[in-house]
Amino acid sequence: MGFLKRTYSKFDYKPRYYKGEGNPFKIEHKLDKFRKTAGENKNIKGKFNDAIDDLKNPDKSVNKTLIIIISILVFIFLYIIDFDLSIFKRN
Repeated sequence: MGFLKRTYSKFDYKPRYYKGEGNPFKIEHKLDKFRKTAGENKNIKGKFNDAIDDLKNPDKSVNKTLIIIISILVFIFLYIIDFDLSIFKRN
C-alpha cells in the first residue's frame, strides 16, 4: 500500500544569475516608490486622503506631457485616415 503514502519533495530554489540585494521574489510595482499612496500610509483612510490631495494639487508637468502625447497621437490618426481639411472651407 505504498501508493497511499505520499512524500513531497521540497526544493530550495536559488536564482542562477541574481546578484542583487533583498528577496528576488518580492512582488512590488516599479512605480510604487514614486506614488504618494503606496508609501508609509498603509491604512485606507491615509491612502484615501493622499489620493484626494493628488487630485486637488495635480502635477503640471505631467499634464503638459499628456496633452502633447495625445495631440501627437491624434495628428497621426488623422494622417492615417487621410483627413482632409477642405471640408471646413466655404464656397
